[in-house]
Amino acid sequence: MAERVAIPDLRLKKPVVMVGMMGAGKTAVGRAVAGHLHVPFLDSDHEIETAANMTIAEIFARDGEPFFRVKEAQVIARLLAGPPMVLSTGGGAFMQEDNRALVARLGVSVWLKADLDTLWARVKQKATRPLLRTADPYGTLAGLVEARDPTYALADVTVRSETGFSIDQTARRVIDALKARPDVLETPE
Repeated sequence: MAERVAIPDLRLKKPVVMVGMMGAGKTAVGRAVAGHLHVPFLDSDHEIETAANMTIAEIFARDGEPFFRVKEAQVIARLLAGPPMVLSTGGGAFMQEDNRALVARLGVSVWLKADLDTLWARVKQKATRPLLRTADPYGTLAGLVEARDPTYALADVTVRSETGFSIDQTARRVIDALKARPDVLETPE
């Protein structure tokens, strides 16, 4: 295991929004980034489930994806209006043009980019992925990656989420990428 090296004190000036495919590590890496920056971590899917008192899969089954996307946009807007934090979003959130515009105006988007095999290894055993409840979940995931990657590429920052890199190593890559943006991080005086 790699030795943990301290990250100098940095102050987050606006929300960091983790985007990307299911299985890219948005929640785990986002939580680690928030810990390093001493800011809250929130997960939009968790916030939606809490507000609805239902799981995402139950919302999809009962009300459909269009209804879910409306609620997701409302939750993201509410969270981005708050103080700086790290926000993990569901895989489809950034696909909505209104969400992208809101994130661009109030925060900074970070695409955790992972290849198909890495994503599949991380999600294939999880029954909580409603979009993969198909006869060919691998093919469905491949189709989602092909359809969504061009939109994820519009994110402000791209960081590779690779097999063999720990959550902490990937979080440090995110922080290093954010350091290059004076509008996001600063060193307190």
